[in-house]
Amino acid sequence: MHSSSSVKLIGSAPPFLEALTRIERFAACEATVLILGETGTGKELAARTIHYHSARSDQPFVPVNCGGIPDNLVESEFFGHVGGAFTDARETKAGLISHAKHGTLFLDELEALSPRAQAVLLRFLQDHEYRPVGGTRSYPAHVRIVGSSNADLRTLVHKNLFRADLLFRLNGLTVELPPLRTRGADVVLLAQEFLYRLNQQKETEPKILAPEVLQALQAYQWPGNVRELENTIQQAYLLAEGPTITAVGTIPCQCGEETDNEGTCLCPPPFATAKAQAIAAFEVTYLTTLLRHTNGNLTKAAGLCGKDRSDLSRLLKKHRLDRTQFTSPSARSCDPTESGLASEHHVG
Repeated sequence: MHSSSSVKLIGSAPPFLEALTRIERFAACEATVLILGETGTGKELAARTIHYHSARSDQPFVPVNCGGIPDNLVESEFFGHVGGAFTDARETKAGLISHAKHGTLFLDELEALSPRAQAVLLRFLQDHEYRPVGGTRSYPAHVRIVGSSNADLRTLVHKNLFRADLLFRLNGLTVELPPLRTRGADVVLLAQEFLYRLNQQKETEPKILAPEVLQALQAYQWPGNVRELENTIQQAYLLAEGPTITAVGTIPCQCGEETDNEGTCLCPPPFATAKAQAIAAFEVTYLTTLLRHTNGNLTKAAGLCGKDRSDLSRLLKKHRLDRTQFTSPSARSCDPTESGLASEHHVG
């Protein structure tokens, strides 16, 4: 895979795995893809995954914030212009489509497109050609379009705020990323991943998340989704005085009851819920720590923890963990008995 796609989508919840399956399959074709999901669910990361798993992976990935394009410069931004085409066009400039040639043009926040911009984009999608502003020649556009939105575009169509014909052109293949609050133990998996990255960046003693923090993370609804979780872990990491992170101050109480000085909810969840959350959090944390220590060697890990190798395999499958994520290429080549439990361990 292309080096720019080193950050991967991570998760094991059924709705996430369904979206991941679509992403992997859609990467293999050339059709336009529309990615839907709330803010912070990882839509651009999904778009990059599609690009870097496609035949265009060695070509440019060009992200565009549709809300940041001035209405009077839509054609120039997308198609470029020749020198002297308008007052401020002192020299010839290539547009976004030209920059993304043979690669992928990612149109983020489609709902922010003005009526004029929607018309311009529709014409381009119909013809697959473009002509720079002030130019006399049209050029074929060898580019794949991937769009995203955190709004219900069908509702916007009914309100006459988004063109139905444009939605039809964009809506060839659709991926909907689930909100983090529906992904269960993925919260712990992601939190541990973000913490691991922070520990790798620092030369200080590695930090861990206290059990009560893991419980608070799973009880929270995460309106900002994965992005909010990542920011929360980073802040908690930086504010923690010792090696154990015991508070996450940005999480408010969700039930209207008492919170501590850091804003963490003090009201306990139902016993069965708390028990399941604690067990899942412990298993993910323990397996991650164990496999990192043994460089992904499952036989060695089983010996260290006093469990059968088959028991560890079942736990890894349960949490969709792939032991090869923790195995260096050199160690993998030296241990022919080890085999991955999944084709790839995903992050996101």
